[in-house]
Amino acid sequence: MSNERATPRPGLVSAWLDDLRRAFGEAPINVSDVRIGVFYTAVELDAGEVGVAFTPREHGAKVCCPRAAAAAPNAGHLAGESAWSLAAYALSPVPLRRAVGVATLNALSALAFEGLGPDTAVVLRGVDGLQAAGVGSADRVVLVGSFLPFVRALRHRVSSLAVIDRHREGLGEEHAALWTPPERGDEVISQASVVILTGSSLVEGGIERLLDAAASARMTVIAGPTTPLWAPPFFARGVDVLAGIRVTDGARMLRLVSEGGSGAFFTAAAEKICLVPEERTEACVCGEADEMEAT
Repeated sequence: MSNERATPRPGLVSAWLDDLRRAFGEAPINVSDVRIGVFYTAVELDAGEVGVAFTPREHGAKVCCPRAAAAAPNAGHLAGESAWSLAAYALSPVPLRRAVGVATLNALSALAFEGLGPDTAVVLRGVDGLQAAGVGSADRVVLVGSFLPFVRALRHRVSSLAVIDRHREGLGEEHAALWTPPERGDEVISQASVVILTGSSLVEGGIERLLDAAASARMTVIAGPTTPLWAPPFFARGVDVLAGIRVTDGARMLRLVSEGGSGAFFTAAAEKICLVPEERTEACVCGEADEMEAT
């Protein structure tokens, strides 16, 4: 696994966009608001649904650089745009554009979820990704990204735990021994029984390679607020659990994002929700979770 930030391969993200287009047909859908916060980006549709996505930390150029500014989202002109135009940003090579695009796809996914239903997925409310995956003491778990709530929950209840992250310091001294460098990612993931990926991989890139490496895992989970509520293309790609959020208070979510709120604040404006294929529900352990996923 490379340290480089790769643009997401068109396969999965394009399939997500195309599937939503088929679901909505020619229905005109516009964006009413866009917020690009320090930790998250949020997009509101004119129908009221809000989607969020991880805001990338590193932009590859100084934001004051004219070239970087020209490539960034067209500030001041995003509200009122077609949702499909902004959703196409998810395929952009520019990180901030991808964040806006994935947030728009998540808003469209929420609209589809509410209006068309969860398609073939079973909906588990108030359940986090660990519960939905039925993680047990015999599991060898790999987390891609420093999900500290998950690290704390898993460290003493599974056979082994490894955390793949570019930034070892994100784990702190207490959990530093769990860190695995990204260069060993493919090897470590291929030996895991449960792999938990961050939804932010849809923004930062590399999710296709991560899913390839996780092909032999008994459970593959995408977790965090960036996780979609539209399951078909993700289930088709081998994902077993989509563990995300459903925004219940759009106005409050927009304010939280604008004021620099991280996932820990989202319980005030969203509920946890998991989507699993019907044939996988026997592995689920339902119940209330303790903390909102952080990424």
